[in-house]
Amino acid sequence: MFSTRLSSRGTYASFPIILLLLAAGLITGCGGGSSSPAPPKFSGDTAVTVVLSSAANDQLTEFDLVLQTLTLTNQADTTVNVLTTPQGFEFIHLNGQVEPLLTVGIPQGIYTSATATIGGAQFTCLTEIPGGGLDTSTFAYGYTPNANVTVSLPSPLTITGESMGLSLDLQVLQSATYSTCYDPNDLYTYSITPTFNLVPATFSSPATNPENGEVRGVDGEITTINAVSNTFVVTTSEGDALPRTLLMGSGSSTLYQGVSGFSALTVGTFVDMDAAIQPNGLMATRIAVEDPSAVDVLTGPLMFVDEYEPALTMWARDQQGADFVDTHVLGGEDFSFDSAVFQISGALSNLQSLPFVPSFNGSNMVPGQNLYITSPKLVYTSNPYTELRTITLVPQAINGSIVGSSQSGSFTDYTVSLAPYDLFPQLAVQQGQNTLLNNPSQVEVYVDSDTQMLNTTALAAPNTLRFYGLVFNDNGTLRMDCAQINDGVDFTATPGGNSRLEIGTARTMLRQGAGPRLQTITETRSH
Repeated sequence: MFSTRLSSRGTYASFPIILLLLAAGLITGCGGGSSSPAPPKFSGDTAVTVVLSSAANDQLTEFDLVLQTLTLTNQADTTVNVLTTPQGFEFIHLNGQVEPLLTVGIPQGIYTSATATIGGAQFTCLTEIPGGGLDTSTFAYGYTPNANVTVSLPSPLTITGESMGLSLDLQVLQSATYSTCYDPNDLYTYSITPTFNLVPATFSSPATNPENGEVRGVDGEITTINAVSNTFVVTTSEGDALPRTLLMGSGSSTLYQGVSGFSALTVGTFVDMDAAIQPNGLMATRIAVEDPSAVDVLTGPLMFVDEYEPALTMWARDQQGADFVDTHVLGGEDFSFDSAVFQISGALSNLQSLPFVPSFNGSNMVPGQNLYITSPKLVYTSNPYTELRTITLVPQAINGSIVGSSQSGSFTDYTVSLAPYDLFPQLAVQQGQNTLLNNPSQVEVYVDSDTQMLNTTALAAPNTLRFYGLVFNDNGTLRMDCAQINDGVDFTATPGGNSRLEIGTARTMLRQGAGPRLQTITETRSH
């Protein structure tokens, strides 16, 4: 059984914008006396690029919110509006990653506090229920009280120089509190207390500083193309917020996958991209077209693979295309993969060097893997499932504790233990599907010289870290080709700092028999 807990829902609002991002570089003042440097001299505005990120363990499947305003207050108690146009985002897919919000001119000075207001907000958890089956519960606020929102500055922000960056990082553990994910009596309490850290960020080309300025996994649909400047605009859609737009550039170093080059891109094409934040905007470092004829594209975790027929269920965090312009489907969506083409993302270039053979197909895909799927327009025929054209395995983040390590060729293999609420162990034991994993609570994570080390915590047992990469099922063993490592997030959730408890009301999604047919909730996006 699938059920959904919802409080009063608000209207998610988002307005398309074109982001022209400037590279960040803190410029300090000139040296003064011989004993200490002079304080920075402030004059005019600094172009500040704000990016979003999050820090999460694997308890929540989705976390959506609408950021309505963001303000800074300086030492003179003067406030500056950073964001005034509401924007909606999904934060679980941003775990350890960055996504551009906007670039804005901010008067130079020292800023000591920040505030934000949030409109609608919701989070979803998933759990196995007694007797078999799964339950998904979504807890929502139609509007988030200002007292529930916290923006922390670990230290004062010095805004100076021609350009710089700020990172607004959602602390997911402190932002969502709930009594339980499943209660047969539908007696729930919960609170949504969005808690952010706002810190300086420096951006540069990944070629010179790969730890900064790299934006991974941008999924969108091309809406305009400028062949003269080699730029194009893509629309992106996250959660149930309205789409927004990003301006992308390309150059001689851009890697194309699935298409021959920039001239092969067309309006309406869906792309999966990596990019770098540079002085002239977002520069695409990789542009992949998984299906040139796609009408709909969905991205999210695989939930169920049917044992008896080629059918699957996935939780689509991102939904875009002709059938999702005005609607958002909350819950599992069902598809047939009888004639689908299986692919592995080209986001990692070292697959051939791995000490195991990376494989992804209809017989070894397992619930918990992150998928990028494409389909034609949803036309219902005698087949009750929508036919998929392509199924691409794409990178994802896992949060786990190291239990050991060993050397395997040029890779270090870290054995990582997952929490019981992680999707892999939760989804592996469902009735009606093949049992393909020997130990769904353990992942072998392969790290080499190309892995970006953004962690301050040592890579050693029993430390908890976040690992980002492609997860494969290798004959019953989960193995990750790791692209990035961040400090981990505690396994146990802690209450939010500000709490307004709500009583949840229930709506139910029913599983029909052993197959993946699920009742879903379709919501209308408001323009």
